[in-house]
Amino acid sequence: MSETASKTLGTPVREPDANRWKALVFIALAQLMVVLDATIVNIALPSAQQDLGISDGNRQWVVTAYALAFGGLLLFGGRIADLWGRKRAFVLGLGGFAAASALGGAATNEAMMFGARALQGAFGALLAPAALSLLAVMFTDAKERAKAFGIYGAIAGGGGAVGLILGGFLTEYLDWRWTFFVNIPFAIVAAAGAYFVIREPEGGRNRSPLDIPGVILSTLGLVALVYGFTRAESNGWDDSVTIGMFVASAVLLASFVLVESKVKAPLLPLRVVTERNRGGIYLSLGLAIIAMFGLFLFLTYYLQIVKGYSPVKTGFAFLPMIAGMITGSTQIGTRLMTRVAPRLLMGPGFLVAALGMLLLTQLEIGSSYAALLLPAMLLLGLGMGTAFMPAMSMATQGVEARDAGVASAMVNTSQQVGGAIGTALLNTIAASATTAYVADHIAGATSRSQQQLVQLEAMVQGYTSAIWFAVGILVVAAAIALTFVNAGRPGGTTVASSGEDAADEVQIPVVAH
Repeated sequence: MSETASKTLGTPVREPDANRWKALVFIALAQLMVVLDATIVNIALPSAQQDLGISDGNRQWVVTAYALAFGGLLLFGGRIADLWGRKRAFVLGLGGFAAASALGGAATNEAMMFGARALQGAFGALLAPAALSLLAVMFTDAKERAKAFGIYGAIAGGGGAVGLILGGFLTEYLDWRWTFFVNIPFAIVAAAGAYFVIREPEGGRNRSPLDIPGVILSTLGLVALVYGFTRAESNGWDDSVTIGMFVASAVLLASFVLVESKVKAPLLPLRVVTERNRGGIYLSLGLAIIAMFGLFLFLTYYLQIVKGYSPVKTGFAFLPMIAGMITGSTQIGTRLMTRVAPRLLMGPGFLVAALGMLLLTQLEIGSSYAALLLPAMLLLGLGMGTAFMPAMSMATQGVEARDAGVASAMVNTSQQVGGAIGTALLNTIAASATTAYVADHIAGATSRSQQQLVQLEAMVQGYTSAIWFAVGILVVAAAIALTFVNAGRPGGTTVASSGEDAADEVQIPVVAH
């Protein structure tokens, strides 16, 4: 919102925090650490599994324990950040994350590893919403906000691919344990910097009592949802436990919405999600992440198993996507954010990413990296970077200061739940297409080399079948962004809202002190 508009509404606008750009460095570092952790461990998993004697049936828990704790506790973490203060939650989250990483790196058996991953997820759930809501309350000028969220969006989008490169290097040249230990210096630098540099605006705390029924229902509901999808991936969609988890999740989350509409101080004030723009952003962002997460997995396997790339080479193969994301986020998104409406960046951004996905449906065993994968990755990165940037900024814009943590937690929740759904859903589609291809073609393969070829062809067939679904999901994300998100450009028109929530749409000025 413009300064004039803020004055008209009787809100004194003071000079923004002088340290906000320094603060951004430490917030971005913390965000990078959290995003890295989602993929860095994937590369190290085979080595860790061998060292710790983790069975094939249990190995998924190294990834699942983190996703369950992170996804399940995010809303609670966001509310704690609003209650305790974002700076305190941020520093505590970093300290806990570092300690949990040290525990994971020193793990001597599978129970210690799973416990460390769950702890990482829990502290990540405290840290991530605090980081995003600190940005939301520290950057209020439209142009500066665009720049800050451009940097944050590039990290949120490209950090996963950086994790693949770093994970490859550490696993190949040092030891898998370093994929955990590497978090410790990140966390110490970010926590020390935040402690000395960040000064939180006054009056942003939400001191109302904690909504315990809301905490229990949302945590259990989200855990059941994430676990349902991860179980579907390993045990199938018709597994009785999988179905039970989905039913339980639906009941718990419906009860959560009912409780939130009745209690005086809700964990998730429904005004945060029912506002048209934010609702559209959470939904389109979640869908885009579903498409992206599955793709990361397929391309990693394709490059390593089909193409025979080493972990390090695989990581480097993702560099064009990172470059595209950084360009889309910090150049295209940031420059246009204050000139055009957010939906005109988000919708076309998702469509450009869908075009990149469309190219990948042409994958074959002998596909050339330069001719097919490189342009596809560039388009994916450019599209996602351009779309992520306004989405991150708009998701927290206009919320009351006391709701900033929860609004930020919802962004992270849509990403975490989207990631779990994407991995399970697209993996299952790929697996069934692969099985069908093998059944149809294996009879004609007489020699061992022909059978191996059929297996590889089946794998690629599985990936391309799933990628077609990802293309469709991205098109739907673009349609939602173009339809639901109707806000004007920041600093121009204000976010349209109706009735009693109109007051919530006032941009919060930063109070420096």
